[in-house]
Amino acid sequence: MAHAQELIEKLLAKKLKLVTAESCTGGLIGATLTAIPGASKVFDHGFITYSNESKTALLGVPKALIAKHGAVSREVAESMARGGGGDVAIATTGIAGPETSGHKPVGLIYLAVCYQGKTRVVELHLTGRREEIQAETVARAFELVLSVL
Repeated sequence: MAHAQELIEKLLAKKLKLVTAESCTGGLIGATLTAIPGASKVFDHGFITYSNESKTALLGVPKALIAKHGAVSREVAESMARGGGGDVAIATTGIAGPETSGHKPVGLIYLAVCYQGKTRVVELHLTGRREEIQAETVARAFELVLSVL
């Protein structure tokens, strides 16, 4: 993936380490990056926080925030990114399908990147099969991180 290679190069140039906090992508961001030689110089660690409990225990996402907004929300994505640590953190939360979650549709994704104490959150509405939604989420996550560096 071209964006993954570009991201690694940009992180190397800036001497930054990346952390991932993934839910709906289930580690796919980390797997995509670590498939590229040299990723160990910029990829610090990753969290796969698929359950609400793990988001709270590992990333410090407040239970009350999840209760109020739901795990798939702008607020939770931001909290996940802030809780990841590292120089740069990217977080994903969403509904990859095939089933909806309550009133939230398949393809609703929130990406958050935290860099230099500032967090940017993007809401996506993707279509396709589960694997397609996850792959597109990863591509958009790389684009988001590149856009803030």
